[in-house]
Amino acid sequence: MGRKQRKNIFLENIEVLRAGAKGVSIGKTEDGKTVLIQDAVPGDVVNVNVHKKKSSYLEGKATEILKKSPYRVEPKCIHFGVCGGCKWQNLDYAAQLQFKQDEVANNLLRIGGFQDLEITPILGSQQEYYYRNKLEYTFSNSRWLTLEEIRDTEASYTRDALGFHIPGQWSKVLDIQECHLQEEPSNAIRLEAKRYAIEKGLDFYDLKNQDGFLRTLMIRSNQKGEFMVLVQFFREEEENRIAFLQNLKDKFPQIVSLLYAINPKGNDSIYDLDIQLFAGEDHLMEEMEDLKFKIGPKSFYQTNPKQAYELYKITRDFADLSGDELVYDLYTGTGTIAQFVSKKARKVVGVEAVQEAIDAANANAERNGITNCTFYCGDMKDIFDDAFIEANGTPDVIITDPPRDGMHKNVVENILKINPKRVVYVSCNSATQARDLELMKAQYKIVKTQPVDMFPQTHHVENVVLLERINN
Repeated sequence: MGRKQRKNIFLENIEVLRAGAKGVSIGKTEDGKTVLIQDAVPGDVVNVNVHKKKSSYLEGKATEILKKSPYRVEPKCIHFGVCGGCKWQNLDYAAQLQFKQDEVANNLLRIGGFQDLEITPILGSQQEYYYRNKLEYTFSNSRWLTLEEIRDTEASYTRDALGFHIPGQWSKVLDIQECHLQEEPSNAIRLEAKRYAIEKGLDFYDLKNQDGFLRTLMIRSNQKGEFMVLVQFFREEEENRIAFLQNLKDKFPQIVSLLYAINPKGNDSIYDLDIQLFAGEDHLMEEMEDLKFKIGPKSFYQTNPKQAYELYKITRDFADLSGDELVYDLYTGTGTIAQFVSKKARKVVGVEAVQEAIDAANANAERNGITNCTFYCGDMKDIFDDAFIEANGTPDVIITDPPRDGMHKNVVENILKINPKRVVYVSCNSATQARDLELMKAQYKIVKTQPVDMFPQTHHVENVVLLERINN
C-alpha cells in the first residue's frame, strides 16, 4: 500500500499579531486557529504554506508578504534567512525590546498566574551588534549550496567552507563571509584561516565520514581588544599545523593566546580535550569593576560582557545587601556573581555542578583577594540539602541563576524549606522561571521584575525577579 499523500494547506491574508517563542511569529486564521509563522514579523500580512497541522495550531512559513509591517527593517547581514543565528535582524530594535518585554509578562501571567505585575521596562543593550566575545566556526568540505548553485550544473566552485551549521542540518555548513556579532579582527581571522587553508590545499573536515585535517575555529575576545584563537585539528600533521598557526600569529598581533587541540572524537566538544599552547598566554583576562577574571578556552563567561555588567548590577541591587548577610549563589558557574556581590555580604556560598568551573571560581577569588566566598561542586538537587545547610549556615539571601531548564523541583522545595528573606532569581528562560515562581507564590511575593536584553537580533531575553518572604 502506498504512503498516504499529505494535502498541502495554503493560508492567505494572515495578519501576524505578535512574536512567539523561539523566533517565530503568531497569527490567527479566520476561524481563530493559531498559526506559528516562520520568516514573518509582527505587523506583516502574509500568505503561509503550512507544513505542520496539530489540533490546536498550525505551523508554516511565510511565502509572500502582502503588507509589510511598520516594524520591519532591512537586515544588516548578507546571510540573513539562511544562517539561523540572528533571526530578528529584520525587526526594528525598539520593537525587539517590546516583544521581549511582552514575552516575560505573558509567561509570568500565563504560566505563573501572576496578575497586575508592574514590570520595569526592559534594559536594552548599548550595542545592537558586535557584542559577543565568543564565536565558534566549523571547517567543512561540504559547503551549503544555494538553489542557484545547485541548478547551475556547468559552474565550478569550491565546496570548502568555514562557518556555521545550517539549522536542522548538522552536516551542512554555511560559508560565512561576514558576521556582525564580534568586533574585528574576528572576521579577518576567519577569512584568513580559510584563505590560507585553501591556498595550501589543507583538508577541510568531512562531517559525514569524520575525516580531514581542519576541524573547528574558536575566536574569543575581551574588552581590551585582545583575542584568543583555538583551532581543533582532527589529526596531527605537524608541519601543516605549525605553518597554519604561525600564519595566524604573524598576521594578527591582536591574538595574545593561540591554542590548538587534536580531536579525533565523534564530537567537537573541547571539555575532555588536552588543549595545547602554541603562542602567547593560555588565557585572556576580563575585568569588571575592580575584579579580574581569568578566561581559559574551557571557561564559561557571559558572551555579552558589557550587558553582563548591567545584569550583575541589577542582581546586586535586588539582593540589597548591608554587609551582614550570608548569601547562597546557586548555579554559580565560575563564581562571577558571587564575587561581584561579595563586598556587600558577610559570606557567599556558591554551588555549581562542573568541577572546572569551581576550580576557576576559586582561582579567580584568590586572584581578586576575596576571602569570604566558598565554592562547592555538586549536582544542585543532590548537594543542596539539610546537611549542606547545617554545615554552611542558613542563608539570608539566595541568588539563583539556573540553566534554561530552570530549577529542579527539589531545589525549589529546599528554598521554600529554608525560607530566606529574599530570593533573587536570574533567568535566561522566563517560561521555566515563571513555572518555578508559581511553586513559590504561597511563601513569596514578587517585588521587582527587570527584563534585560543580552542578545540583540535574537528572541532570547534574560529576566531578574526579586522575591520577598510574605511572613517576616
